[in-house]
Amino acid sequence: MSYGIKLHIWGDRALFTRPEMKVERVSYDVITPSAARGILDAIHWKPAIRWVIDSIQVLKPIRFESIRRNEVGAKLSAASVAKAIKAKRTDGLVTYVEEDRQQRAATILRNVGYVISAHFELTENAGADDSEGKHLDIFNRRARKGQCFQMPCLGTREFPAHFQLVEDVDSVPVPDCALNGERDLGWMLHDIDFADGITPRFFRARMINGLIAVPAWSGEEVHA
Repeated sequence: MSYGIKLHIWGDRALFTRPEMKVERVSYDVITPSAARGILDAIHWKPAIRWVIDSIQVLKPIRFESIRRNEVGAKLSAASVAKAIKAKRTDGLVTYVEEDRQQRAATILRNVGYVISAHFELTENAGADDSEGKHLDIFNRRARKGQCFQMPCLGTREFPAHFQLVEDVDSVPVPDCALNGERDLGWMLHDIDFADGITPRFFRARMINGLIAVPAWSGEEVHA
């Protein structure tokens, strides 16, 4: 048996970067399932559980704006970090922000709000002390108090996500009427398959009256 939760999240700005546009960043129209999972992970995650996003309710009209952001031109390679860990030395493992700062344009979302519907599954790492009821209680308690292991964000760290647990039907926020109708959002990142060489997997996102049903990870609608 799996237990479902609903979490209302919102923020002034968001940037869910399309992987084909990572230099001059352009956001997806709405939050991706992988970004939604990251927010739930920030509130409660253990190796014993895996979050599954069931649907995303968009609450506010989709609006974009363009800004310019300062970014670092390059990042440390995973191979360099692994080499340093193996050698137990960090000589040369450094990035000087002042020498590698670049200004880039970004197309971001403005004034966003969503309701994430999700459940979790126990993994092969679950022990005898782990149960679905136990982890559900922990998540609900932490979400009610606004607790998190790290500040959840709307795509990037500079855009924090505010959140509130939705505990009954009457407290579910109502989506804006501008979202009525059906809209094809194109191919959207579902999540990353870390068991298959960090392979991204996509699905065709369709929004009906603001609601996006997220297909199962193993479903025929999801492709690498």
